[in-house]
Amino acid sequence: MKTDFIDNDIMAHVLYALTYENRIACKVCLETGLRIGDVLAFKTADLKKKTFTITEQKTKKKRVIRLTKKLKDELNAIAGSYYVFEGRTDPQKHRTRQAVYSDIKRACRAFRIKENFSVHSLRKAYAVDLYKKTGDLKKVRDALNHDNELTTLLYALADELSKKKG
Repeated sequence: MKTDFIDNDIMAHVLYALTYENRIACKVCLETGLRIGDVLAFKTADLKKKTFTITEQKTKKKRVIRLTKKLKDELNAIAGSYYVFEGRTDPQKHRTRQAVYSDIKRACRAFRIKENFSVHSLRKAYAVDLYKKTGDLKKVRDALNHDNELTTLLYALADELSKKKG
């Protein structure tokens, strides 16, 4: 099942209902376009750098990460000894993406949201926002590390496609 694009009003309600740490993880996704698994694997030591490089888990491509000072401060405030988002039972492991997914689904049920909102919806929201700001599909494609321009187009126009669907 494909995830839906979620408008900013619904997204704000859902994010507000998440646990604090999961909300911050989602904010990182919205600011960077990263997949939630890559965000949850952030190491605490990386936050000391102005920028840091990760290898995306899905694509194995390198990605340079720059965060705003505000978001970096929020991450530092919750950071564990090794991972920013420590696992529930073992601080040597990071939080799972299923934990964030479950929290989002719980919040969606609480607000009776019909759309299929999941962690991947955040990536679509990032793509739509970047495309609206720049009007440059290549910038969106590069930011998402997509190989296929058609895939990028589906992400960048997700808001328009959801209007036609509904």
